[in-house]
Amino acid sequence: MRCLTLADALKAQGADCHFISRDHPGHLMEVIRQRGYKVNSLAVPVPPSQEAIKSIVERAPSSQQEPEHTAWLGSTWQTDAQETTAILVNLQPDWLVVDHYALDQRWEEALAQHYRKLLVIDDLADRPHSCNLLLDQNLGRQPQDYAALVPAHCQLLIGPYFSLLRPEFAALRPYSLQRRQAQPALRQLLITMGGVDQPNATGQVLQALKTCALPADCRITVIMGLTAPWLQNVQDLAAQMPWFTEVVVNVNDMAQRMADSDLAIGAAGSTSWERCCLGLPTLMVVLAENQQASAQALEDAHAARLIGAVSDIATQLPQAVGELIDSGCQSRMGLAASAITDEPGVEKILNAMGVLNA
Repeated sequence: MRCLTLADALKAQGADCHFISRDHPGHLMEVIRQRGYKVNSLAVPVPPSQEAIKSIVERAPSSQQEPEHTAWLGSTWQTDAQETTAILVNLQPDWLVVDHYALDQRWEEALAQHYRKLLVIDDLADRPHSCNLLLDQNLGRQPQDYAALVPAHCQLLIGPYFSLLRPEFAALRPYSLQRRQAQPALRQLLITMGGVDQPNATGQVLQALKTCALPADCRITVIMGLTAPWLQNVQDLAAQMPWFTEVVVNVNDMAQRMADSDLAIGAAGSTSWERCCLGLPTLMVVLAENQQASAQALEDAHAARLIGAVSDIATQLPQAVGELIDSGCQSRMGLAASAITDEPGVEKILNAMGVLNA
């Protein structure tokens, strides 16, 4: 989704953008096509036999350090590089943008002759890159975290100042902040755990909310993706809630829904900066280990309340909701969140890429 935001901004500057994505379960290639972009699909290979895996491991150099998220690629980096090369050889892009935790310097250098410049989007600072620009929009991240991981000429774009937010978030920021200046209330609760929500955090949130003393007139909106595996389960739970609860899929007005909400229960990750821009108080759930650092930084800044992992929802969420209602600290949390990032960083990224028209 953050690459789509960047692509929309590039397209507005006259760029022709293409996507390359592997056909993993839960992919968003159709969403990308609906936004008007060409998608080049890489097939998911047949899993190798145990004998083949053993042979690969035995042949691998003992000093070779693989990225922690290597398994997310769905193939070896060499195979992925070969398949991507077959696409890039025809496109020869001015910029290649890579957003994948399993890819590192080896992959980037293998494709170097097929692009002019490289932008890497990262959150982890856990592997070397060979790139011209590196973007890490997370709170708490410092340039020195990448000092030994990128070449000297690489320009680092670090922190929420460079957050990849769509223009509508900046447009709705004044309205969203203004409506929060009044006496805080909890009439509209937004739940958003990402489009796929593989662990069904949404369902566990709904179950936990049943034990909370929400206002009688509170309305709950759950946002999910159409391909979410637990969608039917969540719809069934929504029908059983003591408060009016609607489940909506594939929304195209997320900024407006956030601006109209009094509290969010959401996943940590890129959407955190959307909530911050709008000053939306949030109870955060960490769905993956790579979200932990930025989630903790947001809590340390009093810009959100960290619930913990999915396994903590049942015990921690009711307590957090109760404390939030009793203390009336929604306004303070929203104000702290709004100070994290005040505008989209897309134009700053385009300027660093040298593609921002006057």
